[in-house]
Amino acid sequence: MATLAEIRAKLQASSQQNSNQGGGDNAIYPHWNAPEGSTTTVRFLPDGNPNNTFFWQERNLIKLPFAGIKGETNSKPTFVQVPCMEMWGETCPILTEVRPWFKDKSLEEMGRKYWKKKSYLFQGFVTDSKLQEDGKIPENPIRRFIIGSQIFNIVKNALMDSEIEELPTDYVRGLDFKIAKTAKGGYADYSTSTWARRERALSEAENAAVAQYGLFNLSDFLPKKPGEVELKVMKEMFEASVDGEAFDMERWGQYFKPAGAGGSGQTTGSAPTASPVSRPAPVAAPIDDDDVPFESAAPAPSAPSSSGDAGSRAADILAKIRSRQQ
Repeated sequence: MATLAEIRAKLQASSQQNSNQGGGDNAIYPHWNAPEGSTTTVRFLPDGNPNNTFFWQERNLIKLPFAGIKGETNSKPTFVQVPCMEMWGETCPILTEVRPWFKDKSLEEMGRKYWKKKSYLFQGFVTDSKLQEDGKIPENPIRRFIIGSQIFNIVKNALMDSEIEELPTDYVRGLDFKIAKTAKGGYADYSTSTWARRERALSEAENAAVAQYGLFNLSDFLPKKPGEVELKVMKEMFEASVDGEAFDMERWGQYFKPAGAGGSGQTTGSAPTASPVSRPAPVAAPIDDDDVPFESAAPAPSAPSSSGDAGSRAADILAKIRSRQQ
């Protein structure tokens, strides 16, 4: 049996680890809040999961709009985000319902409203930015990025360039990425974002951060896979949303929280008997992104891998990426 001193030491170590790496780490970097006309330079890092071919994780979410919250006076329209089951290679009950709508021109607009929204989760360093962050800046300089399709396509297309011989995430011969924010038609535009032309080795401070904090396992920050009960709730909410009803907190609030009701529109837990989980509301979504960022409870990052290991896998990973895209 552990002594009281051992228990206290373990709790203190756990508290310190959570402070540095855990749930309230503010690790998502809101690059979309950067001033118009500015460039944010970042350096992407590999996924902490060595089994992930890519250095990103794709997210598929469905936004369910509601007329308001049932029982609240002067309740404004709100929304709830639910995970799409296709993220796990399974049939999504909502998309099964929505997919035939696209065969009817009169339902196509409605179909787009309920179609899954893609975004991509990356991690890395912010090396230069004009953004003045609100709130506490995390001690761990390794940040997570929620990237929309416009920026992601630039990232992906460059990887298909045969002139790139090394992974951009390589610690020695990698490339920085420049997120350029402009405006087009009244909306944020990132089409001029690009990879740096010159390779850059990670600085001494960046290498030290990787060694100290490790790399995040990006899949740990995806929403939890819904169970049978959650799938039933999702279907009920979808039907109510399409019918123009308000969100029923008593009926569904145990599983999902609407934006503006102490939540951010994401799932609150997976256990049918769990009480609602209170989480800090994440920052707003970039205009060009397909969905609103969420933040799940953050587990500790996995142990860092050496730059030598990353380098030895570079050629194979690039080959897999190009093979899959082709």
